[in-house]
Amino acid sequence: METKVPFSKIIIIGFMLFAMFLGAGNVIFAPMLGQEAGTNTWIAMSGFLITGVGLVFLAIIALTRGGGTVEKLAGRVHPLFATVFSVLLFLTLGPIYVIPRTTSVVFEIGINPLVQTESSKGVYLFIFSLLFIIITIILSWNTTKFVDRLGKVITPIFIVLLVGLVAKSILTPMGVFGEPKGEYITAPFLKGFTQGYYTMDVLAAFVFGGIFIKSISSLGIKSEKAVSKVFIKAGLITVVGLVALQVSMAWIGASSINLIGYKENGGEVLAQSAIALFGQIGIYIIGIVILLTGITTNVACLAAVSEYFERIIPSISYKKWLIVFALLGLVITNFGLTTILTLASPILLLLYPLAIALIVLIFTNNLFDGHQSVYVGTVIGAGFVAILDALKDANIATESINSVFNFIPLFENGAGWIITGALGFFIGLIVAKTRKEPISIINIAGEEVG
Repeated sequence: METKVPFSKIIIIGFMLFAMFLGAGNVIFAPMLGQEAGTNTWIAMSGFLITGVGLVFLAIIALTRGGGTVEKLAGRVHPLFATVFSVLLFLTLGPIYVIPRTTSVVFEIGINPLVQTESSKGVYLFIFSLLFIIITIILSWNTTKFVDRLGKVITPIFIVLLVGLVAKSILTPMGVFGEPKGEYITAPFLKGFTQGYYTMDVLAAFVFGGIFIKSISSLGIKSEKAVSKVFIKAGLITVVGLVALQVSMAWIGASSINLIGYKENGGEVLAQSAIALFGQIGIYIIGIVILLTGITTNVACLAAVSEYFERIIPSISYKKWLIVFALLGLVITNFGLTTILTLASPILLLLYPLAIALIVLIFTNNLFDGHQSVYVGTVIGAGFVAILDALKDANIATESINSVFNFIPLFENGAGWIITGALGFFIGLIVAKTRKEPISIINIAGEEVG
């Protein structure tokens, strides 16, 4: 007989899942989108929510259907691809991007507004980041239930503070929406779609999804069908929470220009908006919640990347990897948030299309009988244009790439990989049928058959 899970428990599970994705980085991109999209904010946000929220839910389901780990999922393409993709994924989620971004966001929102002299900002950033990284190392040394416990505490606190901030911004608006800028004028939906990449939540789902599925099973829910039901209900709660979070942040950003002007990054937008709405106490309110979410994010990501590298290079212990990646994250943090976002952008433009392609392939696996050539063809097609987009974003041969490949539909808007990925899919299917490749069906339990 199936274990009946009360609705109150499902709500708690949904909050736990929400807490897993609730990082400091989640609150800095939608405010910036709001500032730049202006009157086109809601069109841009519809694209942003697809990649920044909707695909998170699908990614975890895809992970469970694809073998439970990102290596097994990516291994359906090729073992070498699985290794390269996984290494890039974990490094990006750790010392190259997420840890420096999170530390910088906490500084920008909680500390920088209190620093009166711009010339001393670098010194304060170094001191703060050093202390923050040391705390992260200490808490990551033994992560037993730390993230879960902190998640249960910070989620209700975050919701209360966020509701207060948004309610204040609605009751006493900072101003009207401005005019859209740049690509938000000509293609707001597609621009928002690609901006959703920067939350990193879809890539994080590949790393954290298995942990959440195991936490459901630990409640005594054993059958795949029952686990799936609980997951979907809790996942819907999480999706609603993430949508409310991102829409609220976009509203604050879009309505803030009259009072605070245009800012360089979302951290500054949120910090200055909090001060404009609540006075000096506003920065303390938002600073506390960002500090807590930042610690949770850093501990989870540092532990995950260290555990992964210990698994693939066991000659170096988890704790040694912990120190190496923490120090690397410290160095990158001190380049500043704007520089971090700029440097990491090409990597995300490469990884996200590949991740989305893998999600689509897992969900459609049984339609093409799981042929490996289809996986290979789709990833090559999507990856080819993703590499070009990454090179353009890094300002490498931008004009040459545009002049040669602009014939690809949606290429100009950073979504050309969808077309070439679909082309690769059909070429791979033809190759598979021609070569009479073996069938590989995934059953309801996510097990491979054939």
